[in-house]
Amino acid sequence: MNEKFAESQIKDHFHKKIAFVVQRYGLEVNGGAEYHCRLIAERMAKYFDVDVITTCAIDYMTWKNEYIAGVEELNGLKVRRFPVDFPRDVYEFNKFSAKIFGEKHTETDEIEWMKLQGPYSSTLFEYIKKNNDKYDYFIFFTYLYCTTFFGLPFVKDKAILVPTAHDEPPIYLSIFNSFFKLPQAIIYNTEEEKKFLNSKFKNQNIMSDIIGVGIDIPKNINTVEFKEKYNLQNFILYIGRIDESKGCKQLFDYFLKFRHETKSEIKLVLLGNPVMKIPENPNIVCLGFVSEQDKYNALNSSHLLLMPSKYESLSMVLLEAWHCKKPVLVNGQCEVLKGQCRRSNAGLWYENYEEFSACLNLLLTDGHLRELLGNNGRKFVDMYYSWEIIEKKYLNLIERLGNHKS
Repeated sequence: MNEKFAESQIKDHFHKKIAFVVQRYGLEVNGGAEYHCRLIAERMAKYFDVDVITTCAIDYMTWKNEYIAGVEELNGLKVRRFPVDFPRDVYEFNKFSAKIFGEKHTETDEIEWMKLQGPYSSTLFEYIKKNNDKYDYFIFFTYLYCTTFFGLPFVKDKAILVPTAHDEPPIYLSIFNSFFKLPQAIIYNTEEEKKFLNSKFKNQNIMSDIIGVGIDIPKNINTVEFKEKYNLQNFILYIGRIDESKGCKQLFDYFLKFRHETKSEIKLVLLGNPVMKIPENPNIVCLGFVSEQDKYNALNSSHLLLMPSKYESLSMVLLEAWHCKKPVLVNGQCEVLKGQCRRSNAGLWYENYEEFSACLNLLLTDGHLRELLGNNGRKFVDMYYSWEIIEKKYLNLIERLGNHKS
């Protein structure tokens, strides 16, 4: 960001105190919305007095208290952690979810579902309620969890919502009909997310912007080191939680069928924590959760990135791949991913196995096409997702809110 702009923004804004509210927060937490929140909070600390309000949970499946409750400093930010009242029993939650999404039920049932969804922290809600006057704004990340659903209404006159929403069963619950009209402003990740939520909740009158997130790339990329470290040469890449809900089961089926039919030597490398069984096959290599350095070394060493999820509000890994000039192949049943590929002209999409096979074969055999798409991706990220642009958009939205109030 240019120095004059930065200095003026710091002078104008630093007296403001802003709270970021999110269900999990920490260097060990690598979920999309949580990581997105941390990146934004750390950047906004240049301009505002920032606190983070979160729980003691690390694991999103159980919400078990693992961090120590209280205040800690993390990367220069004050993080206030509150214990979760009860862990999530995944079996009982799934059983209750089957009732909610498959049978007649009441709004009271839906509120109970949200409590079971978690993480429910009565001390966190009490802190938000009691400290309303302490903060100028509360920025809530992701609509789907208790921290936002129960916390935002206490401070709705100061609330900014980053919903990270997409077309999925929970968003059709009746409890969200009024919820999406509560915040003072909404920050959308993509045009598709904004269009979907405006159509669903008729909340076009709420102040908003489409912003997203910037990308941080390590300075020293070393592809040779990565290939030697993991004994990998010819591979395509998946980055993220290895989960059936992320489309991974279908990806494995498609990939193994593709290899069998085409006799390709390509391997599929997975970066992320598995929460499902991965096929025992030497051509599917799971490296687990790796460092940021290894992640970018892997991206730069790969032929392309695969993103099989049907449900995304913004794919940060697409932006990371494009920053590394790598093309992507995505699930075309996700309007957001398809939209990102269309706008960038940096990726292909599929809706069935035949399209998957044809697109993957084309990308693997045409090096010129890979290079062209990768270069388009880099230009797209530089144009719309540089940190300078993201920061300015956040600052402008908060300034607009201040002018609107005065």
